[in-house]
Amino acid sequence: MSETIAHPFSTATGTDVRVRFCPSPTGTPHVGLIRTALFNWAYARHTGGTFIFRIEDTDPARDTEESFVQLLDALHWLRLDWDEGVEVGGPHAPYRQSERYDIYRDVIEQLKASGHIYESFATGEEIEVRNVALGRDPKAGYDNFERDLSDEKKAAFRAEGRSPALRLKVPDTDISFDDLVRGEITFPAGSFSDFVVVRPNGHPLYPFVNPVDDAMMGVTHVLRGEDLLSSTPRQIALYHALIDIGLATFVPRFGHMPYVMGEGNKKLSKRDPESNLFHHRARGFVPEGLVNYLSLLGWSLSSDRDVFTIEEMIAAFDVVNVLPNPARFDLKKAESLNGDHIRLLDPADFAARVIPYLVAAGDVIEPLSEVQQAILEAAAPLVQERIALLGEAPGMLGFLFIGGDSLAYQPDALASLPQNTREILATSTAALLDIPEAEWTHDRVHTTLTETLIDGLALKPRVAFGPLRVAVSGRRISPPLFESMEILGKAESVLRLARLAATTLE
Repeated sequence: MSETIAHPFSTATGTDVRVRFCPSPTGTPHVGLIRTALFNWAYARHTGGTFIFRIEDTDPARDTEESFVQLLDALHWLRLDWDEGVEVGGPHAPYRQSERYDIYRDVIEQLKASGHIYESFATGEEIEVRNVALGRDPKAGYDNFERDLSDEKKAAFRAEGRSPALRLKVPDTDISFDDLVRGEITFPAGSFSDFVVVRPNGHPLYPFVNPVDDAMMGVTHVLRGEDLLSSTPRQIALYHALIDIGLATFVPRFGHMPYVMGEGNKKLSKRDPESNLFHHRARGFVPEGLVNYLSLLGWSLSSDRDVFTIEEMIAAFDVVNVLPNPARFDLKKAESLNGDHIRLLDPADFAARVIPYLVAAGDVIEPLSEVQQAILEAAAPLVQERIALLGEAPGMLGFLFIGGDSLAYQPDALASLPQNTREILATSTAALLDIPEAEWTHDRVHTTLTETLIDGLALKPRVAFGPLRVAVSGRRISPPLFESMEILGKAESVLRLARLAATTLE
């Protein structure tokens, strides 16, 4: 029976902790990928350690510069800063794998010289034929039969025009490790065979370059998605070789984080809109809200508290508290949390964040005029308590930035008007005209209309004020009515009441 091989795993704590985020630049950043970045970043900030950001761009068929720029944009937007890596540099540069081929070639030569990797000429078809001849499943895979090829046999293969792949000689022992999220895991001896680390064309593969980079950059903790769990024993096997040649002194601790699930408890696919980080930004998530929600996909601050700041997360986060169970992306809960964070913003900060959405909706043009800025500063607090997404702000505020003659009435708003709308508008207009310009405040408007419509006409507030809301905003639901009328001013407010009466009730 095989014995478990003893690997010296990292014992780093505190400021000695070194973690990394190393995505491939393929496609738009996925929320699951960004959750991985967040947990690595939070662990580094919690321990006082180092967060490394490098790029695994060795697949030219799939990697794009556009995706690389999007990854930078995503981390900058979420304020996940890094200590070493692309853009900022560091002692282990370069931090893009496509710029490290000379480094990999040198390591390959050392591993060849030490006997840890060897030349393999067998094709996939030949491996299947061998398995059939030995009475095995054709798909059983490679059985390490080329470990001791003679020099004469290698020369004969080369004479045929063959170029060899390079395989790592895997130790014939159990490989065990204590997963920081999932506990003790053992892969028995024979679970996998010698695997290819370099293609016949000389191109090193992910199972090689990823651990080599980790080793050379002193990474102490590898925190990544559970989809990579099956590759961990191969990485540990390679680390054994890297330790033997003096390139590393320890194996990092591994922690495999749970899948992010979508509807129907299926893994959240790149095809699902909820997986697209920028889809959420375009709809109006704020970084604080999205970071808060992503942190709950496998972790929690406490059992009775979902809303917290990034500083509170840093203070409490420990990877050993990440749950192994799949986490479902619940869009409604994410939006609710985002609304909570919107309400925590300083009003001036909230107003500034709304501007890009107003610009995109065509309500304003940057830079805002003094009048527009004054309207925004007065109106923003009216909706800050009422929206869950910044993208909802134009629908709530847009009517304040246009003239009444350009106001469009929403169909559901018109359908809500009572039969006595003409009387309500006429009576309200007459009462409002009596308010002096200098006394046009929301309190005075509220008092006047209450006395006129509630007390005078004995109307219920919903019936009394509904037509005024439609006249002023064009919507059935809007920011507070009387505060909106104060912002619009007396002349514009009266004009809008008259326009609704004239244009929709004839």
